[in-house]
Amino acid sequence: MLKIGIVGAGRIGKVHTQSICNYVRNAKIKTIADPFMSEETAKWAKSLGVQNTTKDYKEILNDPEIGAVLICSSTDTHAKISVEAINAGKHVFCEKPIDHDVARIQEVIDALKGKKVKYQVGFNRRFDHNFEAVHEAVKAGKIGSPEIIKITSRDPEPPSPEYVKVSGGMFLDMTIHDFDMARFLVDSDVEEVYVQSAVLVDPAIGEAGDVDTAIITMKMANGALAVIDNCRRSSYGYDQRAEVFGSKGMAGIKNDAVSNCQIATDDGVTAEKPMFFFLERYMQAYSKEITSFVDAVVNDTPTPVNEYDGLQAVLIGLAAKKSAQEHRPVKVSEIENDK
Repeated sequence: MLKIGIVGAGRIGKVHTQSICNYVRNAKIKTIADPFMSEETAKWAKSLGVQNTTKDYKEILNDPEIGAVLICSSTDTHAKISVEAINAGKHVFCEKPIDHDVARIQEVIDALKGKKVKYQVGFNRRFDHNFEAVHEAVKAGKIGSPEIIKITSRDPEPPSPEYVKVSGGMFLDMTIHDFDMARFLVDSDVEEVYVQSAVLVDPAIGEAGDVDTAIITMKMANGALAVIDNCRRSSYGYDQRAEVFGSKGMAGIKNDAVSNCQIATDDGVTAEKPMFFFLERYMQAYSKEITSFVDAVVNDTPTPVNEYDGLQAVLIGLAAKKSAQEHRPVKVSEIENDK
């Protein structure tokens, strides 16, 4: 039984705690650490069977019984705690992104060299049943050679301006999932990015130095072209769709809803709206990604989303940010050469 320590008891830390306690076999949470650990959170953890809580994450790193660490703390701590955990000999699952700074991501990559520890980055959408089905169809050659990738990703509500200021911006916070998804769906890196962006949802987001709406085009290393459309607001729910068009056909997915029931009358045809919140849409994926991480540790197999994947998503995000600022196509290699 793999004993796990979780660093961070905020929203995503709670998601992973519930997931492991309720759905993940071969693993048990021993300790949860958070500098703002409260009596209420400690009580919540114990209700799920987690007896140990602390404000000091180093108690987890110094515990010889704990074999793996889930880093669910604030983004600015991910790389630092990753390096400390790796040096302590712990297997690491790190929520995305590893960092917004390429140099700090490189520190994590360097720390992993020569170490027999597993490292996985939390791009949970790869484990969603819908996206997996498209990936498998493309991998099996059912649509021939991929030529066009189309991804729609729209949040139901915009974040607060306060969150925007510390998030790294839309491309490193929201679109980073879509950059990873484009790579995942066709097993190819991104070579070049071009962005058209605007502030159409909330002027306060623009005042905070970010955008809330964007069309992103990308050239993939395998020759395919990709288009991502993003918006921070979707009045009808959490809009998550994807399509890969190829030389022999197309594989695509629609939104998940509470049900796929359609009602047809003489007034028209109606159906359920998409699920509203990302936890509703992706809870199963969160469980599956941790199961995959635990399996990699227990069976000594490669993690399905590693530090290279984490680095590439950030490089693409930084290229997109530069493209939006400079109004020109940006090669990912430009960002790599700057690091």
